[in-house]
Amino acid sequence: MSPVWTRRPSADEHPPYYRPYIERVEVGKPPAVFGRQLAESLALLESVGEEQSLGRYAPGKWSIKEVVGHLVDSERIFAARALCFARGERADLPGFDENAYVAAAGFDLRPWKTLRAELRRVREATIALFEGFSDAQLDARGRANGGDFTVRAVAWIIAGHEAHHLGVLRERYLGR
Repeated sequence: MSPVWTRRPSADEHPPYYRPYIERVEVGKPPAVFGRQLAESLALLESVGEEQSLGRYAPGKWSIKEVVGHLVDSERIFAARALCFARGERADLPGFDENAYVAAAGFDLRPWKTLRAELRRVREATIALFEGFSDAQLDARGRANGGDFTVRAVAWIIAGHEAHHLGVLRERYLGR
């Protein structure tokens, strides 16, 4: 079993803000965690039609398309952080304002099927990235948005972040 998923990251491997995401992830065997999650996500999202994808559970909340776009943007950013840390980057990488990113993206104007396809392609790239890291690279540390991370913790954050948002989609948007 890959050392990515054999144990939860300890508290010193990530900022405390991310602990609830990490707690949502089950210990597993890669690419099983990322791959299984991708299959579950796509199955849920494929049950949503184009019109429904514009739905919001309350005024001022993101549409389903915007939630999926946010997942894509966030995964790209976290995967880039993992790559930088694994390669020894010493600079403190910047944070990002997810609300500003969603507002600037125009996700609601895109065809629903293209957002689902992009989510699939980004996750496949994330799987390939993490499969290529050595044990030492998974233990590498870096800083982003003022917090310390290990590469391995970033994998757990990516998976937990998606699990969080898919839970919100199921409960608040789709009533499942």
